[in-house]
Amino acid sequence: MPKTHQLQIQITVFENENELSKQDLFLLNEARKASERAYAPYSNFWVGAAIELQNGEVIWGSNQENAAYPSGLCAERTAIFSASVRFPNEIIKTIAIAAKPKGSNDFIAISPCGSCRQVMSEYENKQEKPIRMIMEGADKSIYILTSIADLLPLKFAKESLNL
Repeated sequence: MPKTHQLQIQITVFENENELSKQDLFLLNEARKASERAYAPYSNFWVGAAIELQNGEVIWGSNQENAAYPSGLCAERTAIFSASVRFPNEIIKTIAIAAKPKGSNDFIAISPCGSCRQVMSEYENKQEKPIRMIMEGADKSIYILTSIADLLPLKFAKESLNL
């Protein structure tokens, strides 16, 4: 007889950015600034990411597109890979992401793609500490997750390889 398991995730929803801590608002604004560095001539969808490391450094990333799709890369991965190169043993505390259509001043609700979720999950596993995530939500709300595991509860990890 099959069994049913229920998975739960936890997302804290703030009505607007004014409810955030100063540090969380700072990091979200850094992600918004990073979106201005996107190279997105095909999608016209500008995404920025900002990572806060344990040592206090903030690393930016933005989506970088390419006519030879899928050769481009998302903002979350450019930020994580850059942080890993610059500070290979540093703990990633929080990642904030923000997106807007080209030419707009309004940021829209966004959630990471599957590839970014997998990469963030890998780094969370690598550091053996959760990575917080801050995202723009619907109607100017802000979502905060305490762990990437909330975005990818049935993740593929090194344990899946049976090594």
